[in-house]
Amino acid sequence: MEIQSLDLREHRCPMALLMAKRACATLGQGQQIALYVSDSGALKDIPRYLTNNGFDFEQQTVHGATVFHVTKL
Repeated sequence: MEIQSLDLREHRCPMALLMAKRACATLGQGQQIALYVSDSGALKDIPRYLTNNGFDFEQQTVHGATVFHVTKL
């Protein structure tokens, strides 16, 4: 299964959060997406959203951007 990715590095919060929410809403159980984020507001809001809405995620830094590897539980 191919993992989807969404590059949000050009977007600031709240647009980055809104786009992340929309992308995550399309996931079925067990599906994954990689979210690339650089905005400081989004780096706070996106993990909070994921934690509160039934997603598991891992966070890492790649080439100056934070990547959230998200799985729908």
